[in-house]
Amino acid sequence: MALLVLGLVLFIGTHSIYILAPGVRAAAVGRIGYNGWRGLYSLVSLAGLVLVGFGIGAARLEPVSVWEPPFWTAHLSMTVMAVAFPILLSAFLPGRISAALKHPMLMAVKVWAVAHLLANGTLGDMLLFGSFFVWALAARLTLLARPMTEPRPAAPVRGRNDVLALIIGLAIYAAFLFDLHGRLIDIPLLG
Repeated sequence: MALLVLGLVLFIGTHSIYILAPGVRAAAVGRIGYNGWRGLYSLVSLAGLVLVGFGIGAARLEPVSVWEPPFWTAHLSMTVMAVAFPILLSAFLPGRISAALKHPMLMAVKVWAVAHLLANGTLGDMLLFGSFFVWALAARLTLLARPMTEPRPAAPVRGRNDVLALIIGLAIYAAFLFDLHGRLIDIPLLG
């Protein structure tokens, strides 16, 4: 469990700098440059993500049950995830979906986390998915109060992007449902 917690602290911590200490980024960029900051940020985030992967794997070897989800929550979780993938894709394909959600990637993380919290009742899973949910919620709330660190010009909104986000998102969802979740996470969803 220690690896999981350390990984979450590193990964979510780096992604929370703008929430908890907005001046740290500017000071670091001033000292080591923008590319140096991006490199350091990426390395720490990657190290955190790797530790999260190993940590959740270890936690699943000796699970600590917090609650026993009813069997139907797995089906509900899989259904909810069909929404998460198109939302995530809409972050990269500006259209009506991304415009309506304002921050589709954060929404996708929240939907992903809730879907997995519904279907998993171990302490490790609650730490993993609960942490990401709380982070995404906090990030969204802070963005309501202030703009992004570096405002980006708005990409043109295109209706076809919504169609692409839906089609590609649902294709990725189907790949995870039928194969990739089992291969990558070692937990097959069907079968």
